[in-house]
Amino acid sequence: QVQLVESGGGLVQAGGSLRLSCAAPGLTFSQYTMGWFRQAPGEEREGVAASMWSGANTVYADSVKGRFTISRDNAKNTVYLQMNSLKPEDTAVYYCAAARGLLSLSRFAYKSWGQGTQVTVSS
Repeated sequence: QVQLVESGGGLVQAGGSLRLSCAAPGLTFSQYTMGWFRQAPGEEREGVAASMWSGANTVYADSVKGRFTISRDNAKNTVYLQMNSLKPEDTAVYYCAAARGLLSLSRFAYKSWGQGTQVTVSS
């Protein structure tokens, strides 16, 4: 059973920044594509950003391009999501997820999920 643990969520004003972290102890981290997803109340879970094993290949949702950056430290088994210029519409529970293989923002490609961390952006 893969364990993923997110941290770093919180309340921030519009225009502010947060950095989320996701630790994956026990995972052969470098073999996995890591993704960040979010789910707002009443909405489907959507992909935000993903990074293949080396960190060189990444993909972002159009809604966050230029504002969010995904990075990973394979030595620490940790993936990060730096979120800048936050907007109220970024408010959601953010999840990290792990997948073997291809780079994807589809939630169906990911088999292992964290419990989520709440991000709230006030206007």
